[in-house]
Amino acid sequence: MNLRRNIAFSKAARAALIGLALAFVQPLRGQPSSIVLAPAPAPGQDAMAQQNAWRTVQSRVSWFQNSTRSAYGFQTGGYGYMLQQFQMLRSAYSAFGASLTQQQLERGANELAELDAGLDIMQDAFSNYQQELAQGAAATSALNDLRQVLYQASRVWLQQLNNVSHRLRVGRG
Repeated sequence: MNLRRNIAFSKAARAALIGLALAFVQPLRGQPSSIVLAPAPAPGQDAMAQQNAWRTVQSRVSWFQNSTRSAYGFQTGGYGYMLQQFQMLRSAYSAFGASLTQQQLERGANELAELDAGLDIMQDAFSNYQQELAQGAAATSALNDLRQVLYQASRVWLQQLNNVSHRLRVGRG
């Protein structure tokens, strides 16, 4: 067994991952959501639009996870590449939210707020990386911590997204 795989996360990285996990355990009642309602689509198009939006988010999570696995191969661009993929994920999630019906938004308000909070926590991990560098951490070590935290966090986040989407009957009209 390769012991290097068991390297402990930095305190900031651990805190970000724990924060993400807690965001899905503790309901965020009354918190505003970053999902903006779009005008209602024509009848019959709801299910297909939702299914497409959901698949796009799943695809964006996959791209984001791939960026966390390949970031080490970039001399200086690993951080930027991961950030770009994360921003694309956020954008896809916003479009997904816009595809939901008013009833789905009401039924899933707390869970959707938790998903928003999960993305905010992942965003914070990028800031934590910058803080670690400013405090003199080795760039390679800090990037490795960031990669690990973001990969694990995105796995938890995707699982929660899929659970919420099934419960809200996304794409089933």
